[in-house]
Amino acid sequence: MSFVMSDSRQFVTTIEVVPPAGNDPRDLLEKLAGIAHLNFDGFSVATNPVAKPRMSATVFCHLLNQKTGKPAILHLTVRDHNLLGLQAELWGAKALGIDTLIAVTGDPSAGRKKTGATAVNDVTVYHLIAMAAESGLTAGGVLDYRPERNGLKNEIKRLENKVEAGSRFIVTQPVYDETTAKTLAHACHHLPVPIIMGILPLLSLRHACFLHDKVDGIAVPGALRREMETSSDPIKTGTAQAQTMLEIARKYFSGACVMPPFERFEILKDIL
Repeated sequence: MSFVMSDSRQFVTTIEVVPPAGNDPRDLLEKLAGIAHLNFDGFSVATNPVAKPRMSATVFCHLLNQKTGKPAILHLTVRDHNLLGLQAELWGAKALGIDTLIAVTGDPSAGRKKTGATAVNDVTVYHLIAMAAESGLTAGGVLDYRPERNGLKNEIKRLENKVEAGSRFIVTQPVYDETTAKTLAHACHHLPVPIIMGILPLLSLRHACFLHDKVDGIAVPGALRREMETSSDPIKTGTAQAQTMLEIARKYFSGACVMPPFERFEILKDIL
């Protein structure tokens, strides 16, 4: 289940997947088996996104590899485990043949007053990256450039610390225009690791506005939102725009992570 992310000369394409909410992965695994023949290198498996419970990402990575034969990158968050739990996850992932992970802080725990969920945060994401390297895994980090806060300068400092801690690659939040892609590529040019650009296809104007207005770290340009508003086929428009962003990623980055929303995996055929 090898996943090589350290060679910047090789363009790598991954597909981000969210594990099922529940204990039955069969329907989702069948859907993913149906796209395994497409032109991409492996999966990237999120862990409890937006702080809502999902099947163990470690377990789902293993099941996904068994079902499709393709490797999967594990997302591991400092939010959900204490120090002992994180080390257990790292060793368990290695034992299952998972060799690559993305270390993330994790979205703030949602509705904790209602559910009782808390953020653990025993260690920082930098510590987790170092722990992963010590456990024999290739660790990556995330570039969240916070366009709503003009936070790129601060984020580059964080990336430098992640690389110093042992991060071997970086994945960006979704990018929707070439200007932003060029800005990020230039800002990261001095980092000695591959940079993977995130691509999140749009399905509708409502989807575009939600991402722009409600999701930290994502900015959908006004021109693209207007294009989605006037389109007679918004899904086709969003798919075509994602295909364009994949070509842009090939110009400026070492890879792309395509994030099909709401399990709309059928659009990948056109994008890839």
